[in-house]
Amino acid sequence: MTDPRPVRVGLQLQPQHTDYADIRRTVAAAEEAGVDVVFNWDHFFPLYGEPDGRHFECWTMLGAWAEATSRVEIGALVTCNSYRNPELLADMARTVDHISDGRLILGIGAGWFERDYDEYGYEFGTAGDRLRDLAAALPRIRARWAKLNPAPTRDIPVLVGGGGEKKTLRYTAEHATIWHGFGDVGTVAHKCAVLDAHCRDIGRDPAEIERSVAVEHGPDELGPALYDAGVRLFTVGQDGQGGYDLSRLKDWLAWRDERNG
Repeated sequence: MTDPRPVRVGLQLQPQHTDYADIRRTVAAAEEAGVDVVFNWDHFFPLYGEPDGRHFECWTMLGAWAEATSRVEIGALVTCNSYRNPELLADMARTVDHISDGRLILGIGAGWFERDYDEYGYEFGTAGDRLRDLAAALPRIRARWAKLNPAPTRDIPVLVGGGGEKKTLRYTAEHATIWHGFGDVGTVAHKCAVLDAHCRDIGRDPAEIERSVAVEHGPDELGPALYDAGVRLFTVGQDGQGGYDLSRLKDWLAWRDERNG
């Protein structure tokens, strides 16, 4: 698939091992630098480093970002479907959509971090259980958006995160406007091909779904090959330990601008 849309660059500010003031300053600096999307994540404890280190909740933070920014899109990479009733999540997303004047991306996934479930009282179940719940939630979210007053300001983009080929990528084909994955170039190219096939199976144009990946290295090493694989949204992850460093993000922004001409 050849995707004519321009390259975009995202930043995931992992809300762990830092103070909120540092997160807020970094969001402002990233917006000023020209980033396209700023993401956080939806967990209750750090994923690495000190397991009981400082950590902040996802959606209250997105509401604050909606007021603190004016141009960038914002979202979670990704919301855990298990933590909120789908109708409530739809209403929360619609509200942040309005606060931000139409800049929210609803990133969502089936969930995987068992400590979150155990300590906050959610049923962890099996991966199959969580995937079935996600499949049921996605149409419920869209149905609730259609009922809310006021309605969302736009058709809120839905990003599905995950690489499961039989289920997650099928749900992406059915419901999402962005797919987010991980892996080397070969893995990403393969997942994109599987997603294309699911789209064809249901009669959807694969070009309707933007392809997004997390990038851990610089654009000279990864950019051209991932671009050729179909990726158009490249997201740099940043942990708060020791302060956020935007130097690699700025390298990607320069590459984006050169690529887009």
